[in-house]
Amino acid sequence: MEKVSKTWSGAWQIAAVYVGTVVGAGFATGKEIVEFFTQYGTFGTMGVIVSGGLFTWGGMRMMVMARALRSSSYKQLNDYLFGKSASIVITIVMTMMVIGVTAVMLSGAGALFEEQLGLSKRVGMFVTLFLLFAVMLYDRKGLFTVNVLVVPLMLLFSFVLLGKIAIAEKWCVISSVPNHSWRALFSPFSYAAFNLAMAQTVLVPLATEAADERTVKRGALIGGVILTLILLSSHFVLLSFPYVLHYDIPMAEIVHTSFVSLHWLYLLIIYGEIFTSLIGGVFGLRRQFHFVSSSLFFVVVVVLLYAVSSFRYSALLSFLYPLFGYISLLFLFLLALRKIPQS
Repeated sequence: MEKVSKTWSGAWQIAAVYVGTVVGAGFATGKEIVEFFTQYGTFGTMGVIVSGGLFTWGGMRMMVMARALRSSSYKQLNDYLFGKSASIVITIVMTMMVIGVTAVMLSGAGALFEEQLGLSKRVGMFVTLFLLFAVMLYDRKGLFTVNVLVVPLMLLFSFVLLGKIAIAEKWCVISSVPNHSWRALFSPFSYAAFNLAMAQTVLVPLATEAADERTVKRGALIGGVILTLILLSSHFVLLSFPYVLHYDIPMAEIVHTSFVSLHWLYLLIIYGEIFTSLIGGVFGLRRQFHFVSSSLFFVVVVVLLYAVSSFRYSALLSFLYPLFGYISLLFLFLLALRKIPQS
């Protein structure tokens, strides 16, 4: 009985990290969900379900494969999927993307302090870096603790918003645009592929360090289901807003317009989603550069993240995101194609 309890406990921790790593600033603001799903109306709803299925299947397959390979970092999984020669380039690009996305999360945290609390952006970034350092001192335990606390809040907030919309009957139907129907079919695959490729930085070492394969499979299953539920509820909430396509931060506009009492909770959720993505990225980088001393690693990471997040990042992202998008789709294809080695 105790062993079963530990298996489910470990599975929930993995699931929480999975969810916390995938969701981020774009997810919390609703912009990603609108771009990939909500703007397509009914097709978008089907896309959410497809994407959720890919998260469940892909997360489970990726972690079981990593465990069988005894991969301590995403480089070793990439060696198996892409081949050692191509893996060098793939891993370099992926490392740049992890640093880039993590820096964007840090910048987003600073912007939240500046825009919503009236404090300096630098104050917000320094506070976030301090919290990051404090959490990462506890390594895996710190990663688990933050995600186990934040993820239930995300789920609760999503259901509260959806419940309020349902009670108020503020439903609105956004018709999908015929000329974009091919994008609606493509979106769930590109969205899941990108996020799975990003999540492997933290899920690969966690899978290898997990107690057993059953824990890993259950963690992927729970994580995939929670991601699907949060995606679906957020999608339906965004569908209730008739001008959702006109806003850069549609979820904030919905909360500000219809649910003012939830404003502070929403800010907490946004910060939590940003922070879980931030620590997931740093944890994955730490496992990748395990040969570097902890003190040197944290100094380099803090300086690098602060420097990158302080400047305009749009030019770099405009080049890297499309490139990483193609690599991510290839990653998803190879994940399905390659056999799981016998452990």
